Amino acid sequence: MAARKRSVQAFVELRSEDPERTSALAVARERLAAGRTLEGLRRFRLFEISGSALEPAALAERLHGSTQFYNPAKERCVVRADAAEPVPAAHGEALVLVVERGGERRPAAERWWRHAAGERVEVREGVVWALRFAPGTDAAAAAGDLAVARDRAHGLLANPHAEEHRVVAGALPPCDWMTLRPVRPGRRTRRSS
Repeated sequence: MAARKRSVQAFVELRSEDPERTSALAVARERLAAGRTLEGLRRFRLFEISGSALEPAALAERLHGSTQFYNPAKERCVVRADAAEPVPAAHGEALVLVVERGGERRPAAERWWRHAAGERVEVREGVVWALRFAPGTDAAAAAGDLAVARDRAHGLLANPHAEEHRVVAGALPPCDWMTLRPVRPGRRTRRSS
């Protein structure tokens, strides 16, 4: 029986103060209407590794044993091997995934994995913003308003000309979050009767 191929996620966060996070929080609160109820903002680099047959513990050990994905002296990494496992976000935080359109694959990391683990995998990288809003705020709507930069007064986290985004609020994201097709603004999805 062949080993089950899996997708895992590695959430990487700086151990020290993150200047990009600090700047984004200040801009959102001071200049954007959707940011007025924003109480907290955190930023993670997210790696998704698809196609590994390694067991979750061995896969996490491979990730933690390399500096290919993160620097353990400066960053902490949480590995998530199942969609039912929690993400390193606090309860109630909305998550916004931002990926470079067509540029999320990491061929160097894929080559390293093939050499180190002897298996072919796909590695993708994006940024996850964890947004905490004041009680009573519709977190999904507010996160959506902050996600796409439309002009100087609207949006902040993703450039619509080069990046795609996905928002999750009140649920856990799937372990293959980056490969799911985003809903494009202005496009309607067909409903089956």
